Formats: sequence, structure tokens, C-alpha cells
Amino acid sequence: MTGRVPPHRFSADEIERALASLPGWTLDGDAIIREFRLPDFAAAIAVVVRIGFLAESADHHPDIDIRWRTVTIRLTTHECHGLSQRDFALAAAIDAASGAGANGGQR
Repeated sequence: MTGRVPPHRFSADEIERALASLPGWTLDGDAIIREFRLPDFAAAIAVVVRIGFLAESADHHPDIDIRWRTVTIRLTTHECHGLSQRDFALAAAIDAASGAGANGGQR
């Protein structure tokens, strides 16, 4: 045990409000997910590298699935067994770094 206090686990209302500001992200159980479709495999890998640096900086690491030119990101906070501010903050940073913004992940 690290002695760290786990982050606040968001309620259903908090999740709904936070998701409203993140177009393209959807709720999947105790996680949020988003799919990014890129022009080709190299572009997909480039996005994953950018996400990797963001995740390291935030000390919050998503599940990442890479399929040819499609990247799926899954965020959850294991420490609180659900979603926290950390997930939504990283999701917003991922959107900004990917250039996806509000376009539903299509590039």
C-alpha cells in the first residue's frame, strides 16, 4: 500500500456531466472508451506514442488496443474501482493531442 488516498469515484450524475464535455467518449461499465480511426497504421502508432507520453506524465495509464488504423482507448481508475477526475482529464488531453476534438474520433 502506498498510503495514497484513492481518487473520488464519480457518481452516475458526475459521469454523465463529465461525458457531456467529451464528444466521442462512451461509458462502458466502469470505464470510458473512445475509438480513433486514423489514415493508416503509422498514423495510429503516432497517436499511441503521443497518448503514451500523456499517460506517463499523468501517471494514469489507459488500456490501448491497436488494430491497423484504429486505436481504441479505455480509461478507468483502478484505485477507486470506477471512474474519477483522472479519467476525464486524461480523456480531454488525449482528444487535444490526437487532434480529434469533437469529430467523434474520425480523422
